[in-house]
Amino acid sequence: MDEAQRKNALLPQYSLHHLVKERYPRFVDALSDLDDALTLTYLFASLPAHSNVNSSVINKAKNLAAAWGSYCATTSCITKSFISVKGVYLEAKIQGTAIRWIVPHAFTQHLPNDVDFRVMRTFLEFYETMLNFVLFKLYNDIGVRYPFPAKELGGEVVGNTSAVLAKTLRALMKGLDSSKGAVSQVVTESLQEQQQITDEGRKAKRSKRDKDLIKSVDVALSKLKHEESEEEEDENSDDDDAEDDDVDVSAPLRAALDQVAEDEARGTVLGSVAEVDDETVKRRRLFEGLVFFFSREIPRGYLELVCLSYGAKVGWEAEDSPISMKDSSITHHVVDRPKLPNNYDSLPKSREYIQPQWILDSANFMFLLPIAKYGVGVSLPPHLSPWVDNEEEGYKPAYAEEIEKLKNGESVDDREMEEASSDVPEMEDDEDEQGVEDEEQEEEASEDADSDEEEEELVTKPIKKTKSKKDRQKQEEEEAHALAKTMMSRKAAHLYGRMQYGIAGKQAKIDALHKRRAEIESSKTKENGKTVLKQKVERLKKERSTLETQYDASGGTMKKSKKRKST
Repeated sequence: MDEAQRKNALLPQYSLHHLVKERYPRFVDALSDLDDALTLTYLFASLPAHSNVNSSVINKAKNLAAAWGSYCATTSCITKSFISVKGVYLEAKIQGTAIRWIVPHAFTQHLPNDVDFRVMRTFLEFYETMLNFVLFKLYNDIGVRYPFPAKELGGEVVGNTSAVLAKTLRALMKGLDSSKGAVSQVVTESLQEQQQITDEGRKAKRSKRDKDLIKSVDVALSKLKHEESEEEEDENSDDDDAEDDDVDVSAPLRAALDQVAEDEARGTVLGSVAEVDDETVKRRRLFEGLVFFFSREIPRGYLELVCLSYGAKVGWEAEDSPISMKDSSITHHVVDRPKLPNNYDSLPKSREYIQPQWILDSANFMFLLPIAKYGVGVSLPPHLSPWVDNEEEGYKPAYAEEIEKLKNGESVDDREMEEASSDVPEMEDDEDEQGVEDEEQEEEASEDADSDEEEEELVTKPIKKTKSKKDRQKQEEEEAHALAKTMMSRKAAHLYGRMQYGIAGKQAKIDALHKRRAEIESSKTKENGKTVLKQKVERLKKERSTLETQYDASGGTMKKSKKRKST
């Protein structure tokens, strides 16, 4: 036994630090290769303890995931998010490098038997060393010591991923308060000199910009005082002349106030040595002043990161929550239930109840969307991916068009709002109402049968003309393409054929999407139980009857006598 302990004490210890330094000579290289490392780390953090996976490995993965999420939430670098079947996709932009990873859903994970976890642990061991290097550099850039001391974490960090994240966030905020945003002493002297130079240039730009704003405001105020003195001297002057000489003080004052708000938001963002860009400031100001409270069924891991990254405050149903459930400062209560419980009636009425998708959609579009479509128990609008380029794909979803109109300040028609996302109506069980609806449908069917001949004469003629024009244009284009193809070489013709094949396949996908969209819109039912096509037919009939009434009042008639069939 003593011999075994002696040999175990002499067991050599190995390190992977030299491998990380050799593989990633620059810090940007390590950032660009973090996708797989973060995905595997978050995967191990969500696994249960098993014979193949030790609990110590899972705790290390949880600590690394919490440290990474805390940095992203504090520096407002999360730019995109999307919920899919595999998990939640998140993307952060750090020092100009886009980093994308997947957070698994908060479900019980079953470990398959056909997976070799020894190979995965080998990769995790290397990724752990790599992440420690990256986090050490990132945390030192914002003036915080990493790894966190045990006193700041409150002892050993155990529990689920959300609890570990909350403790890590508190430790990070304590470190920021103690350092007061100063750069850590670990940073080299050359880096400090570079930061000092950039700070001096930044201060010079700010002072010059502030002087220009103050000068513009002073000029406007001096002109205003000069006008007031002239008005006192010339009491008999006309009002029209005074209106022509009015000075617009609102523009410089508005610019000064916007600049003050931007400087405050820029000061709350804890950036690295490089200057904080405007996009980060916009993200920080999106949810500024909003307070979100998560119900107990909400997976608050990734939602908390997104909310904090965009400038909001977060609370949840637990003892360690910084915000109470009955706090009157809560603006949005996130609920994922078909209806609100009865005990929610005693809560303050100043809050809005929303579903979690509203947070991600608003963050992706950088716009606070209307809450009516994300209420409790409401059929949600489509969750669009932020990584799809609609212009490149050639198809833009209806909901994306609607949001673009809202961002541009255009009014969205009620009919378009209903077509974009309509709720399924409740079925009525009253037999009398059903009988009335059946009678109305029979009358409408008889009216349609009587006016078939008139509609055919009015509709078929213009359709034939447009169809012939389209066919003629299509035939001319085909002839031009065939003529141009005969003038090509064999190699160029083959390349042209492959290009046309790809374009045709892409157009077929776009046509299929448009067809599917039309089928969905035509199958949607409204509150009165009528489809979109049925409502369109009724609207056209009303317009036709109005025209007939006006024409009859003028002395003519639009009705044609029906021809009797010869026997």
